[in-house]
Amino acid sequence: MDKLLFSILLGLLIGLIDIIPMMVQKLPKYSTVSAFIHYFFITIVIIHLDLPQVPWWLQGGIVALALTVPMLIQVGHDDRKPVPIIATNALILGSVVGILAHFTHLT
Repeated sequence: MDKLLFSILLGLLIGLIDIIPMMVQKLPKYSTVSAFIHYFFITIVIIHLDLPQVPWWLQGGIVALALTVPMLIQVGHDDRKPVPIIATNALILGSVVGILAHFTHLT
């Protein structure tokens, strides 16, 4: 499968996985759409990026967390409770993307 097509399809899946709990909690639509778009593009970046001197299994989590920091600052300004949840979610989903990309031999 083409690398770009794979990253788009996986981005759609990861974005959906991220927003399902948000939809269940009936969070505002702008927050849900923002999170979906965030993880959609993070997935594409992780799959197309290779960080030198960083082990393959750690790259996805690092990139996802780094790209989530601005959101953590914004959310943490109003309410600090969701910050660790969002950060953990970024690490887990980013790591999953990195591992899937590695084992599909696309990286």
